[in-house]
Amino acid sequence: MNSKPLVSVITIFLNAEKFIEEAIDSVIAQTYDHWELLLVDDGSTDNSTAIAQRYVEKYPDKVRYLEHQDHENRGMSASRNLGIGNAKGKYIALLDADDIWLPQKLQKQIAILDSHPEAAMVYGNTLYWHSWTGHPEDSQRDYMPELGVQLNTLIQPPTLIKFLIQGGGAVPCPSNFMVKRQIVEEVGGFEETFRGLYEDQVFLAKIFLNTPVFVESGCREKYRQHKDSICYTSQDTKQEYTARRIFLNWLKEYLSKESFKNPKLWSALQKELWRYNHPTLQYLRNRIRYFVKLMKKQ
Repeated sequence: MNSKPLVSVITIFLNAEKFIEEAIDSVIAQTYDHWELLLVDDGSTDNSTAIAQRYVEKYPDKVRYLEHQDHENRGMSASRNLGIGNAKGKYIALLDADDIWLPQKLQKQIAILDSHPEAAMVYGNTLYWHSWTGHPEDSQRDYMPELGVQLNTLIQPPTLIKFLIQGGGAVPCPSNFMVKRQIVEEVGGFEETFRGLYEDQVFLAKIFLNTPVFVESGCREKYRQHKDSICYTSQDTKQEYTARRIFLNWLKEYLSKESFKNPKLWSALQKELWRYNHPTLQYLRNRIRYFVKLMKKQ
C-alpha cells in the first residue's frame, strides 16, 4: 500500500477539445505520482468527451470519467461538486481544462500542507499565460500579479477575504490551490447556484472566512488567456458587473447566516455593495471627485 497521501485532481470540462489533452498531460507529468484524475464532463458536444474517455482507457487505474445524468450541462459548481463527491484523496486539486500545471505542482504543495497541518489550503502565484499562442506580440504579455500578503506564511482567517471584497491582492485561480478534502466537505463544497462567474470566489470566501491558509512564493501553474474563456467573454459586457453584485449579496447573506461580527469586514462589504447597488450615484460621485481633483491642481 502506498503510504503517500492521495491527491484527487478534478478537471471539469465543456467543449474543451482544443486544450484538454495538454491539461491532462501536465497531470501525468507530475513528479508526485500518487494521484487520481477525475474528468468531469459538463455536457460537452465536441470531441473532448472522446478525448477524456481515451485517457480512461489508457490509464484505468489513475483516471476516471464522470458526467451528469443524461449528459446534462449543469454548470461549473455542480461539476466540481460531482468530482469532489467521487474523490478518494486526502487533498483536492483543481485543474481547469485550458490550464496546465508545472511538473512539481503536487510535490511542492503536498509538502507544504504536510508540514503545516493547521492549514486548510495552500496557494501561490499564477502565470497569466498569453505566450502559449506562439505569436510574437504575445511573447512579452505574460505576467504574475502581486499577491498582497507576506509570502511563505500561514494567514489566519478572515484576513484574505479582503481581496475578494476590495482588492489589493490577487485572488488564487482554481488551478492554483490545493485544499484538504475534509475542509471542502465541511464548508459544503461549491454553491451550485453559481454556474459560472464567481463560483470560485464563493468557494474561496467560505475557506478564507473559516480556516488558515498558507500562501507560498512559488508559481505552479499557467493560466491560459484566450478569447473563449468565461472570464474573457464576460469582461466587456454587463455580465461581470451583475455577477459581482450577486456575489457580494450572497456574501452578505452568508456572513449574516454564520453570525460573523467583524466590524471592518462588514464596513468594507457594505461600502462595496453600495457601489454595485447604486451605479448611477457611484458614477456621479466619481465624476465629482474627478472635477475636485482638477480644481485643486489649478
